[in-house]
Amino acid sequence: MDISLFIVIGVVTIVAVSAFSKRLGVASPLLLVLVGIGYSYIPGAPEIVVAPEIILTGVLPPLLYSAAITVPIVDFRRNLGTIGALSVLLVVVSAFGTGYVLFLLFPDLTFPAALALGAVISPPDVVAATAIGRRLGLPPRLLTILEGEGLLNDATALVLLRTAIAATATTVSFAGAVGDFLYSASSAVVVGLVVGWLTVRLRGRLRDSVLDTAVSFAVPFIAFIPAERIGASGVIAVVVAGLVAGHGSARYSTAQARISERLNWRTVQFVLENGVFLVMGVEIVPIIARVEEQDRNVVAAVAIGLLCTAILILLRFLFVGPLLLALRRRNERAEKVNRRLRMAVERLRGMLDPSERETRRRERAERISRRRAIDLRALQAQGLGWRGGVVLSWAGMRGVVTLAAAQSLPTDIPYREQLVLIAFTVAIATLLLQGSTLPLVIRASGIRGADRDADRREFATLLEELSQAGIDSLEHPSLTLPGGGGIDEDILTRVRSDTLIGTESAWERARQGTDDEALLDSPHRQYRALRREVLDAERAALLEARSEGIYASRLLARAQVLLDLEETRLQQFDEPGPH
Repeated sequence: MDISLFIVIGVVTIVAVSAFSKRLGVASPLLLVLVGIGYSYIPGAPEIVVAPEIILTGVLPPLLYSAAITVPIVDFRRNLGTIGALSVLLVVVSAFGTGYVLFLLFPDLTFPAALALGAVISPPDVVAATAIGRRLGLPPRLLTILEGEGLLNDATALVLLRTAIAATATTVSFAGAVGDFLYSASSAVVVGLVVGWLTVRLRGRLRDSVLDTAVSFAVPFIAFIPAERIGASGVIAVVVAGLVAGHGSARYSTAQARISERLNWRTVQFVLENGVFLVMGVEIVPIIARVEEQDRNVVAAVAIGLLCTAILILLRFLFVGPLLLALRRRNERAEKVNRRLRMAVERLRGMLDPSERETRRRERAERISRRRAIDLRALQAQGLGWRGGVVLSWAGMRGVVTLAAAQSLPTDIPYREQLVLIAFTVAIATLLLQGSTLPLVIRASGIRGADRDADRREFATLLEELSQAGIDSLEHPSLTLPGGGGIDEDILTRVRSDTLIGTESAWERARQGTDDEALLDSPHRQYRALRREVLDAERAALLEARSEGIYASRLLARAQVLLDLEETRLQQFDEPGPH
């Protein structure tokens, strides 16, 4: 059967299963794995084998990039310590812990080879966890930590895997391994920063959403390939480039380019993520067959995989507990440091005749003090607590990297097929066990997400500030038309009124809370209802004009875009929030 037909069938399956999973309330990766396993048992079904290089170099970079561009860099920076502990220390601890157990269980397996498999099964894939968490309303900070962990733990595991494989052929010292990791990480950060900054500036100059999107699709590979060529971590380079691109797009990209990028990358992420889980299910039966062909014990391999799963879950719980205590103590230390910093700023302010150098020093200290205070307030307001710790500990499903890295193990490693089966067992067991029960754990913990009423008030305040800044710009005495002419006062009044519509609507929603009935007779509700009636009539007239062929297609398409943008704007006023 032609590969293109497989791809078409795969995409259709992904869409159908994802739509069906929403009705069942089950994460789609779980069902896709089961569907893939079911396909493997169809008599005469062609075997599907996906080379690990395709996933590691063709799927992983765009998958990580699509996730990185949506992570707010401010939230990522505030939680960098927690993310680093989970994505580096916990991965190393998990790799060495499971690797040592495998070393004891397989007599002919060297410790570096056992550590290689430990590295394969150590990084969690939080795709299913974050999807479930968003649906059930996990706190934003917890979601940021999970997303950040998923972005960086793959890099730790792959660097550790590369070092362990090298150690199977030659002797590698501990200092050499640490030095290799530091070089790989630091070089990748530099590559990612450079690629991210250059591509953001380039895309900002294009002013064409199609060209911008085309460049955007190439960015993860532009970061990944040179980083790998110099021995750095391509994964870290992609993540850093994605964070820079997501942060810089607000300043340099056009609104249309941002809308296009969000939609396009969400589609790419959806297809790649779910496609990998489908492939995972499809490949499990052929792997079992290969183990049986080599007269290896399938049951023993599955049992060891389940043992490794239990060890990984236990290690994560044991790690997260002390981590929460360390976070609490760090917040207490940060509060003391902030108090000392505020006192230092007050002393600088009290200087009678500060020099220019001291003035710059005071302004810098004030900026640092203000930012640290804001960060601390945000972290204290979103404390994890034991409930967040339980959810964080249970969200340890394995996935994409485990699937690809397991099959990239050298062919001369003893028990290779059994080791691959162990890795797949860990991935599927954690996905089915933790993924299927995570919603129950979240509900049982009683953890609460963001307060919707507080979000509405904060959103209304933000819009009020933005609207005020826009209105203030209209009061500038030198305000003129681009051609140099003056501005009519009636036009100014109309622009001021239109500017305030969004703010007044947001405050209307914030004051009424979730009581939609109270908003039925509000002026802005009436305004939006009338605008929708007008939009419906305009859309009907547009369709009629298109059927008659009176106007040029390019003009009809342009009118369609304007109607779509206006309709989207009205929907945002009804219930503002991320989509």
